[in-house]
Amino acid sequence: MSDKSWDYLIKGAKVFDGSGNPPAPSQDIAIAGGRIAARGSDLDPEHAARVIDGTGYWAMPGLFDIHTHYDLELEVAPGLPESVRHGTTTVVIANCSLGLAFGAQRKGESDPIVDCYARVENIPKSVLRATADRVDWNNPKEYIEHLHRLKLGPNLVTMVPHSMLRIEAMGFEASISRDPTEDELQTMEQLLEQALDDGYAGFSTDALPFHYLANQPNTQKTIPTQFASYREIKRLTSVVRRKGAVWQATPPKDSTLGTIKTFLLTSGRLHGKPLKTTVVAALDVHSNRKIVRLARLLARVLNSRFLRGDFHLQALAAPFKVWSDGAVTPLSEEITELRALNELELEDREGRRKLLDDPAYIKLFRAMWMDGKTGFGPARLKRWLRLDDYAFNRALEDMTIDVCPLKQWEGMTFEQVFDRVKAASADKAPDLSDAEKAVIAEHFSEVRDEGDFMLAMLRAFDRDISWYTVSANRDEAMVRSLLMDPQLLPGFNDSGAHLTNMAFYDGNLRALKMASDGGDQDVAYMVKRLTRDPARVFGVRGGSMEVGDQADIVLIDPFALRRFDHNKSVRRQYREEFQHEQLVNRTDGVVPLVMIAGHPAWSSDRFESALGREKMGTVLATTF
Repeated sequence: MSDKSWDYLIKGAKVFDGSGNPPAPSQDIAIAGGRIAARGSDLDPEHAARVIDGTGYWAMPGLFDIHTHYDLELEVAPGLPESVRHGTTTVVIANCSLGLAFGAQRKGESDPIVDCYARVENIPKSVLRATADRVDWNNPKEYIEHLHRLKLGPNLVTMVPHSMLRIEAMGFEASISRDPTEDELQTMEQLLEQALDDGYAGFSTDALPFHYLANQPNTQKTIPTQFASYREIKRLTSVVRRKGAVWQATPPKDSTLGTIKTFLLTSGRLHGKPLKTTVVAALDVHSNRKIVRLARLLARVLNSRFLRGDFHLQALAAPFKVWSDGAVTPLSEEITELRALNELELEDREGRRKLLDDPAYIKLFRAMWMDGKTGFGPARLKRWLRLDDYAFNRALEDMTIDVCPLKQWEGMTFEQVFDRVKAASADKAPDLSDAEKAVIAEHFSEVRDEGDFMLAMLRAFDRDISWYTVSANRDEAMVRSLLMDPQLLPGFNDSGAHLTNMAFYDGNLRALKMASDGGDQDVAYMVKRLTRDPARVFGVRGGSMEVGDQADIVLIDPFALRRFDHNKSVRRQYREEFQHEQLVNRTDGVVPLVMIAGHPAWSSDRFESALGREKMGTVLATTF
């Protein structure tokens, strides 16, 4: 009887090994004890307990998702199924200054996990409180130990979150009102350095000016990291630089000089040693065409021989399609009048209606909505030239209704509905149903223009209407160009956040599909960018398929991938773990196998029973 020394043998796959080199056209991969035991042609299947036919498939290292907010989902669904099914075997958590490294940090009335996450990541407070209630650790070392005990699906890479670091050193109220004292700043430096020694891959901050707190009386204040001065950021990133770790950041969007000054911290010439820096995000924003050009120029200059930076803007491999529940959406936080509706509790329908009926608010809302749409002046010119100040372009023709109590309007744009309302007012809409006539008569009888129409839509349906718009990455050729740009890094899927606002869990597959337009050479390059390159940036092992490597392996059907329409992949599903609806992606038929540390997690379009019940992945050790 033959010795079954291998647990699995994948036969005859085209192997992209993560190096960027041309693939091996037909190769076998043997797996034993969670690691790659052999690679070659015609490996003997008699040595394998199970043989997997890889003929016609691509085999590659497991894919990295470098920008997630899975910190919370890990506590209730550590298998992370919505990423695993798309070939992701490693995720980076604690991005954008938010995470659980310091425990719940509850003190008095403050509940930082709830207060910081609720609006920034659009996660219901009930979900956040349930997670915070489970926390039984108090410092970064205990948190790493906790993560090691979870029945992980994918591997984890975790960061030290700056907002929570500030709270730990200064207290919640001080962290959102002043600079740290010298003692407090030294405490932050010591805590950060110790966490990096304990296995954290880096440090995350955030400077986007529309990330707000969700607790009264602080709903008009941004999260703690945004109260940090340049001096504070420089001191803390000096610790990161010295350790060889990575800094994840977002730019101070409204300050070009501030952005340049901040990200010059990556420069080895100015600071003695390059600082690995990864930044959200290189998006082709439709309302402002200059942003993506400036972003690429910034990356080239910072990484030039003169400045010697190590700077990586993250590029999303999908149209930036964002859903909104009434006015509740990340896009609203950028605009004062819409943000006022987000400051109220999700359940406070009465409060939103009161605001929408307030004459002073109506005047402000109408002025905002019509700004640049009528008359002549700088605002109209900027809008015409696509140099607007907001990512949300406020164009009714770009806003499509997905879910609505009035089913007839589902699938229509706001512009089409507005046309029906105007026709009804002029008695020129003979095809209106009785239900439609009743809604229009009750809520839209006083509509004069777009501003009135938007106010009426929000009054009529509140959060019961879900609509979407694509605010960036509308041009697939431009998206492909960004993904293939060596100065950038594919990522920014935002997995685990914005439960009913976004779904980019299949972002890596989209990147591979676009790369496949250029044949095997471009696919090999993209596999490297989704595996080995992020492993280097985050200072962990991964992205290779050498003998002895952890067996994180994905099989992809290239023909199914080419045929698949990712723009139709989004679904709504109810997640029992959250007791809440979530937007997800479905790419069934594209990924025949996902293996994490030698454990099949997804195969033949179904999850293996062990996912989430047995430990597969681990917290990846840092190599710096």
